Amino acid sequence: MKQTLLGFTLLLITTLSRGQALPEKISESDFSMGKSIQIESAVLEETRDLNIYLPLNYASDSLKTYPVIYLLDGSKDEDFIHISGIVQFGSFSWIRMLPESIVVGIGNGDRKKDFTFPSQNKQDQKEFPTSGKSKNFIAFIEKELQPFIASNYRTTKTKTIIGQSLGGLLATEILFKKPHLFNNYIIVSPSLWWNDEKLLDEVPTAYDTPKSIYIAGGKEGEIMERTAKELFDKLSANKKDNTLLFYDFLEDKTHGDALHMAVYRAFENIFKSPKE
Repeated sequence: MKQTLLGFTLLLITTLSRGQALPEKISESDFSMGKSIQIESAVLEETRDLNIYLPLNYASDSLKTYPVIYLLDGSKDEDFIHISGIVQFGSFSWIRMLPESIVVGIGNGDRKKDFTFPSQNKQDQKEFPTSGKSKNFIAFIEKELQPFIASNYRTTKTKTIIGQSLGGLLATEILFKKPHLFNNYIIVSPSLWWNDEKLLDEVPTAYDTPKSIYIAGGKEGEIMERTAKELFDKLSANKKDNTLLFYDFLEDKTHGDALHMAVYRAFENIFKSPKE
């Protein structure tokens, strides 16, 4: 009897389901959150991929200009999509965490080559045989990428760089050697162990323009945690009045997942204005 009742119930459900008409699809289109372009770099002697996020009203307001956020590890299968999402959310009028901004995701070729300066450490050389070309990559940013973006998009003079891991190492190197390239530095889980931590021994180049510097890391082991804090302490010891400096230890994050939360907090600290 129970089996008969169960069979009848299933038959009834099946009959009713078939009798219900599914919604008719009215239209379908691809959804895009930005542009992917390629540029030919004479400095690097190679083609480089860029992913560009433009604010929602960029096309409709031809007079407005926007700050630019440069994202290392900015390929579509790396950090471009989720970081652009934070930028979009944070610039909503009811959030106002940061101004509407253009995001330039720099797609990777060989990040071990591009993000590292020459190391004298034999283990570094063995594990990273193509390393040591950050000088060229920094020249690419300064002489080609930034001028290209400024000439092709409506930008303000405010520029931010975001780098994590080896990208954090590169962002720190730029801050130390060519600080004029960016107004804001977001440095997350920087690989300052590179070359026996010698970048921390260098004297940063002096600058006169205002800077905001945010440093963060997660629970990543003694060396990573110590060197990130040492970077903050080094910058704090010589901090000028024109510099805002922030440090976050994200205790519940690791090297793999610290970036998203760190960038959100960086935007809060660097950009957020009081709500009316």
